[in-house]
Amino acid sequence: MKLSPAYRLAATILHGFDEYRARFKQITFDASRRFREAAWRDAQQASAARINLYGEKVEDTLGRLQRTFPQDVLAHCVTWGEARHHYAELISQRLDYELAETFFNSLFCSIFQHRHIRNEWMFVYSSRDDAAHRSGIELCRRCPVNGDWPNALRWALKEAPFDNPFADLERDIELGTSLLEAQLPAAILQAEDVQVELLKSVFYRNKGAYLVGRILGGGEQVPLVLPVLHGEGFGEKQGGDPCLHLDTVLTETDEVSIIFSFTRAYFQVDVPVPGEFVDYLKQLMPHKPEGELYAAIGFFKHGKTEFFRALNQQVAKREDKFIIAPGVRGMVMAVFVLPSFRTVFKIIKDKFDPAKDVTHAVVREKYRLVKRHDRVGRMADTQEFSNFTVRKDHFEPECLAHLLEVAPSIVSLKDDKVIIKHCYTERMMTPLNIYLEQCSEAERETVLKDYGNAIKQMAAANIFPGDMLLKNFGVTRHGRVIFYDYDEVCYITECRFRHMPKGQGIDASSLSIGPNDIFPEEFGPFMFANKTLRDMFMDQHPELFDPDYWLEVQKAIRDGRVIDVYPYRNKQRFAGTVGQLVY
Repeated sequence: MKLSPAYRLAATILHGFDEYRARFKQITFDASRRFREAAWRDAQQASAARINLYGEKVEDTLGRLQRTFPQDVLAHCVTWGEARHHYAELISQRLDYELAETFFNSLFCSIFQHRHIRNEWMFVYSSRDDAAHRSGIELCRRCPVNGDWPNALRWALKEAPFDNPFADLERDIELGTSLLEAQLPAAILQAEDVQVELLKSVFYRNKGAYLVGRILGGGEQVPLVLPVLHGEGFGEKQGGDPCLHLDTVLTETDEVSIIFSFTRAYFQVDVPVPGEFVDYLKQLMPHKPEGELYAAIGFFKHGKTEFFRALNQQVAKREDKFIIAPGVRGMVMAVFVLPSFRTVFKIIKDKFDPAKDVTHAVVREKYRLVKRHDRVGRMADTQEFSNFTVRKDHFEPECLAHLLEVAPSIVSLKDDKVIIKHCYTERMMTPLNIYLEQCSEAERETVLKDYGNAIKQMAAANIFPGDMLLKNFGVTRHGRVIFYDYDEVCYITECRFRHMPKGQGIDASSLSIGPNDIFPEEFGPFMFANKTLRDMFMDQHPELFDPDYWLEVQKAIRDGRVIDVYPYRNKQRFAGTVGQLVY
């Protein structure tokens, strides 16, 4: 029996997806080995390689399609509609079917340049109802507490699939138990039916391994995250492998949400059933969008699919319209928002303000750099869209007129549709300059301290923001300061940090300055027009204005050190380590 072109098309795409998934799982599976051996540089490279993998496999599969099928077959939407039907049947029993659908969509969009987005030709909506398909796979392990919290915590750590020994397990249990008993609600502490429930899979990222789950009892639940780290003075190596220790115990939903933030690198974690895994995480973090949870565990392309579906649903409600984003308008980007969706949309202007000496290609490469890099909780993740199409009446007239004026090569009208050739999306935050105008004195002091910490933590990850103006940073609902404007971002190791020469009448304008030369002593007036804010910030972070500080960070990076940046505050740690960058 001769197979139809549509069936062969579907089978070829699925073959490419299988290749992608096999390599994705291989990189992810090796995370436990990298953690065991403290191979931190390998971990950074593996994270970047896994992000690049999706695009590479889409390109490989696209090449295979173009070699296998005549152009008239590939360009025929009806054939793709038939292929979609066959593909849905082929993946109907798969545990990762939603990821497979997204891979199909990526090939369709590559062929049709993100046009003809219709559900009959691709998976605008999923082919399956998750509620009707449960795998039966047990994702969690459980232990009844029976009033013995030390024993429950001992079970949580000893039964975890770590190859390294704990340096002092009983000490960890004692510290962890004290923290649990101090912060758990009375309804759980006093309940008779309390149990600890943890996902069997370990979440690896940077230098940490995280056990994730919850505590249930008395009709209530709280999330539970146990971060496990290496050594740090808790014991020497045993049998050649570094020893482990429990670094803290986290039971607040907001704390857990920050660990899974859109500002962090993606976890390396074995995910047996992606949809059910995300459903579980959603119970721990009910306010976190599903798209962000998929991205947090490495499936950022499907996270984009979930984002797109959620956006379509929100736009259809017609609760509001797209408007120009509040705040100072950018010199490179035009930014607009749908207020009810808590997302900003950024497009590159046709012409930049004279102060900006960059090109469209450079800006796009800067955004790709941040996507691949460890964002250390201080840089917003982005999604990139091509030929984004919205009805004209979903825009406020002033907003649409502005976009058409500043980016006519990217934004166009076709009948009643607005077509945006290329844009980025990010989570909405309050611009730092606006926040400082509206906040209390105590909040001002706190957020300025966090602003400095954000700059330091990016530096630790080999990132120099370039333009450190307040308007390029935002404040999240958790009060954390995040960088989100990447057109001048570069590696710390590319910078040349210089001292201002000593002498009267000498300033930066009289010096011979190269394109990568930076004078930290001049940061103050550039960052703060308001002297009160400037003085407060300089008191909190005097080292940021000292070139020697930047040169020391630069040397540490060049020497191969992977500087620690933890996703929780130093005061929460059992091992508060002097000199390490934590929050």
